[in-house]
Amino acid sequence: MNRPPASLAQSNPIPSSSPAFGTPVHPIGIRRTAPIPPPQQKPTTILPILLPPATLRPLAFRTFTKKHNLTLTSSALAALATFIGRHCGSGWREDGLAEGVLEEVAKMWKKESGVVIVEGDGETMKAILKLLEGGMSGGRVMSGKGGLLSRQTSFAFGDPSGAHDGGLVRPQLDSQNSFGLSGLEVQDNEDEDDKLKDPREWIKVVGAFEQPRLVYNVAKKHFDRSTSKPSLLPPPSHRTDYFRQRYHIVHQRILRNESFQTTSFSGKTQSNKITPISNLLGRSGTTHLLLGLLIITPTGTLALSDLTGSILLDLEHARAYPDENSAWFAPGMIVLIDGSYYEDYSTTAESALGNTGGIGGTIGGKFIGSLVAHPPCERRTTTLGIQEKSTDTLTGPAFGWTDFIGVGSERGTGARMRKLDQQILGNPDSPHHGNGKIAIASEINIDNPATLNSLRTLLNYYWSLPVEEYPMALILMGNFVSHAALSGAPNSGSIEYKEYFNALASVLSDFPQLIARSTIIFVPGDQDAWASSFSGGAAAPIPRKPVPELFTSRIKRVMAEANREVGGGGRGRKEGEVVWTSNPARLSWFGTAGEMVVFRDDVTGRLRRTALRFKNSSTGNGEEPTSTAGAPDSQHQPMHVDTATTTNSEDTTAIDPDTLTSRRLTKTLLDQSHLSPFPVNTRPLHWDYGSSLQLYPLPTALVIADTEAPAFALNYMGCCVMNPGRIVNGRRGDRARWVEFDVNGGKGVVRREG
Repeated sequence: MNRPPASLAQSNPIPSSSPAFGTPVHPIGIRRTAPIPPPQQKPTTILPILLPPATLRPLAFRTFTKKHNLTLTSSALAALATFIGRHCGSGWREDGLAEGVLEEVAKMWKKESGVVIVEGDGETMKAILKLLEGGMSGGRVMSGKGGLLSRQTSFAFGDPSGAHDGGLVRPQLDSQNSFGLSGLEVQDNEDEDDKLKDPREWIKVVGAFEQPRLVYNVAKKHFDRSTSKPSLLPPPSHRTDYFRQRYHIVHQRILRNESFQTTSFSGKTQSNKITPISNLLGRSGTTHLLLGLLIITPTGTLALSDLTGSILLDLEHARAYPDENSAWFAPGMIVLIDGSYYEDYSTTAESALGNTGGIGGTIGGKFIGSLVAHPPCERRTTTLGIQEKSTDTLTGPAFGWTDFIGVGSERGTGARMRKLDQQILGNPDSPHHGNGKIAIASEINIDNPATLNSLRTLLNYYWSLPVEEYPMALILMGNFVSHAALSGAPNSGSIEYKEYFNALASVLSDFPQLIARSTIIFVPGDQDAWASSFSGGAAAPIPRKPVPELFTSRIKRVMAEANREVGGGGRGRKEGEVVWTSNPARLSWFGTAGEMVVFRDDVTGRLRRTALRFKNSSTGNGEEPTSTAGAPDSQHQPMHVDTATTTNSEDTTAIDPDTLTSRRLTKTLLDQSHLSPFPVNTRPLHWDYGSSLQLYPLPTALVIADTEAPAFALNYMGCCVMNPGRIVNGRRGDRARWVEFDVNGGKGVVRREG
């Protein structure tokens, strides 16, 4: 038998099994097999532990606050401690398991919510923890294949098992936005879809009892969410906290004003400095600038009070700045007073009453005022840090991460929402460009046939317009009856009250095309149920709840029938809706892009009854008060006014009385940053819900439905203030009167139909 060549034999690693069989000429190929993988290790078993929130707080503070600029509430810390203790076990600290979980939660919270305050009892945190729980293994967040951040898991749409195309799993999560894990292209696609939606999709009505209760933290210089549970019958200490919060908000606003900024040039300091009342002791004969609350002492004397004490006032020779006709000054308001302090070493009846003298009580002596002024106002853009132009720099406190009314923060959603606002309402080519207006009417006494005719005139005015120019919201404000409902008077029972709203529903049913494309908002007055049943039409405590649904069921049925008649909601159109809200209430559109405060109250009459009168008021020739030593000059109250407000050089004697009244009301409320700057015995209110009456930051628009003031619409410090007055104006003989707010232009106009 012939042997194979040596080279061929050597190249073949497989020898012949027997000499009887020769090695083939062509070698047999080696069969290569994959190596046997080592046995997979089972996931580490986690033994749950009970992790106290206080133990987790230092690590959570470093991750959320220092790294991501987020603020953890106690509820969020407790939820995270429970989650980490259950899924990370005893190795949460040594193995670094908790740090990975906290990092992932912080990223997902910023991506999904954008709110700086992390709440643990909300749906967002629960959804984040539920999503994390499905992507954890051995106490760690898995970010690879099959983990939390994988696009080939059960988060994908379609086949949950993962359909295969050519041996590869098709990533279908790209079209899903789950807590911001789907990429930037998803947001772009959503923006394209949002452009086609009805602008009413971004309208939100926030009642006074639903608004977040925020308190100003003096130490940290930002707003915190109140942790106490609100009550309609709170302890007396909450009344003190209410006025303390008002003072803190005004004080921090003043200290950021340019006139109160301390700047040194060549060693000379030029600024207005506020002196605490307690610092007046031992400084008799000196001039000071005080900031405090005007009060009436038990002996009937006017005094000024701040957080350090009180001082009796002598305003016999004082002047109002810039003049008495510019604003009202009444007890319950926080004002600036410049003057001189003169100590009285004898014991007076005022200081001895109740043994409240000294620091923290009534300071002996008197403060003789020379000038009295309101605190300077602050624009909304300054408070929120909004850049009006791309070249502008952020100024002011910039509370951009604070969610004041529960629609998101400016820094979190403001830029995207303003972009949508411009694309949907600001773009002339948009089909909804003409819908950017809101109609407001007040004093809808539906028990008066003339009022129903006026309301029909208002609805017919908008019904005659093209569909593209219908208003996106219609606000109807009380009182809905001319006498107190359910008060025991004739024709004021519950049956009659319900019949009145049935008559209103009959009027609305005649305009199905209009109401099916609008959001109708009802705001009650003092004579509406249920508050009128025990107040008899007098000033009931505010805020007050909406009209009970018991009386309004017919109007909701009319809206449902109108939606069916028009065809329901479709692409580019939202169904009409009816909202019964509180008094006051807030209306927002496109998140923080726009905010309107709606308040029904006769504020003007209350201001006229309680306001102070100054003997040495200005002569009306436009002359400014002269500055004395230590007295505030033009820097004390910078008048940043728009064209519709009074200027210092304007002759107030030549102004129409109605215009003068509207300007005084506007400046008084916005400078005070409060809807009801009165003592609680003058205007009762619920102390725990006092934050809903704050006008800080300034809203985009403010509606004060005051029947004792003329109808007006003007702008001051970037805020449009409007008063629709009565819908039936018997003095002018108009059939209907209301105000219309232009969302795009930020201005209002009084409309009349004769």
